[in-house]
Amino acid sequence: MYQKLILIGNLGRDPEMRFTADGKPVTSFSMATSRKYKEKEETAWFRITVFGAQAESCNQYLKKGSKVLVEGRLNPDTNGSPKVYQKKDGTYGASYEVTAQSVRFLSSNRTEDGGFEEDTPGDDEVPF
Repeated sequence: MYQKLILIGNLGRDPEMRFTADGKPVTSFSMATSRKYKEKEETAWFRITVFGAQAESCNQYLKKGSKVLVEGRLNPDTNGSPKVYQKKDGTYGASYEVTAQSVRFLSSNRTEDGGFEEDTPGDDEVPF
C-alpha cells in the first residue's frame, strides 16, 4: 500500500541535525498545522524527519516559525497510533511522526543572512 501526506505549517522549534552511523545527514523538526472552525482553533503537531542533502538544507535555512510544505509518509507507533503527550495546561495532545520525501520553504521573509524572520505557530506546547 502507498500513502502520501501533504502538510503546510510552521516549525515549532529550530531543526536538529544528526548523522547516521554511515555519515548520512538526518534533520528533525516539529511542525504545527492549524485550522479554524466555529470560532475555535485546532492545532496538530507533526515530528518531521528529513534525510540526505535536503536534511542539510533544512538545517541550514529553517528555524522556529518558518513556514514549510512537507510531502511524506506517516510513521505510526507500534500500535498504529500517534505519540500522545501532556500539555502544560494538563490536557493531552498527539504528535504524528512523518518521514519527508520533500520539504518546500514557503516563508518569503528572508533576512540578510539568508535565514527567515520568525513567524510563530499556535500557542500549544511543542511535545519535544
